Amino acid sequence: MPKDNRKNRRPVIKVERNCSFCAKKTEPRWEDYENFGDFLSARGRILGKTMNGVCNKHQKVLAKAIKQARHLALIPFTNKG
Repeated sequence: MPKDNRKNRRPVIKVERNCSFCAKKTEPRWEDYENFGDFLSARGRILGKTMNGVCNKHQKVLAKAIKQARHLALIPFTNKG
């Protein structure tokens, strides 16, 4: 008999996201690299949308903008330390 794992699952809690880009009606662009510090970890990695509260649409654009800024040497790939 297959084991029923429904009892062991955690309940799904839907959290309403407040995307800062949707609220301001702007798009993340590589020219705004000064503001990317909020979306990067201490080691310089891009945080996921669950960590920074950005919607899926803007998370994809934000990741691309951060990568473009890194390629143009506006922000470092990693933080030393």
